[in-house]
Amino acid sequence: MLAYKDIQYALKKSDRKTTSIFIERDGTVSVIAPEPYDMEKVERVLEAKRSWIYRHIAEWDDLNRTRVVREFVSGEGFPYLGSSYRLKIEENKRHDLRLKSGVFVMSSSVLPDARTAFVEFYRSKAKERIPKRVCQYAKQMGLTPTEVRIHDLKNRWASCSPGGALNFHWRCMMAPLTALDYIIVHELAHIEQPNHTAKFWDLIEKVLPEYQQPKGWLRLHGAGLGL
Repeated sequence: MLAYKDIQYALKKSDRKTTSIFIERDGTVSVIAPEPYDMEKVERVLEAKRSWIYRHIAEWDDLNRTRVVREFVSGEGFPYLGSSYRLKIEENKRHDLRLKSGVFVMSSSVLPDARTAFVEFYRSKAKERIPKRVCQYAKQMGLTPTEVRIHDLKNRWASCSPGGALNFHWRCMMAPLTALDYIIVHELAHIEQPNHTAKFWDLIEKVLPEYQQPKGWLRLHGAGLGL
């Protein structure tokens, strides 16, 4: 981590020409800048965004007081597409983990690696659903992503590379479908508009006129979507 005055931040490489600041899902500050790094420019951006950074970190602190810690025990609730489903652990099950009749059923044999079983469930569902929805919205927006990938993106829901490749966190499958669609349209819009300009938000609004609702839902409830 680097520091500018009282702001701790991570400096990350970007293939774009502009310098941007993000508050990550874990509350840390990231500066995305082109190489070779111009540290004077980085610090000018940090100074200009100082009030914005303080405000968003304070908001993150408030929202994350309700962060959920889940245990892999029968009765615990796990989210999938915005709904919570209880976990039921059973002996001698053929499948490691299944969502069946409104219940997550897990074999007791995989309890030592229960988190991995859930990650693989969400990842497989993401691979089934997200590329189809990307294709649907890409056609509507007249955009062509070069690739759609599912990753563990740590503190981000999704990202768009300068070449138009879209990356989505498997945790997206925990959010409601409206929020998932917002994440997809958000990243597609970055193919045409790399930065969060007025044109960027106008592009999203043309496709999702009520985008503020799922955007707000993620801001309020995103911290509770985790394992």
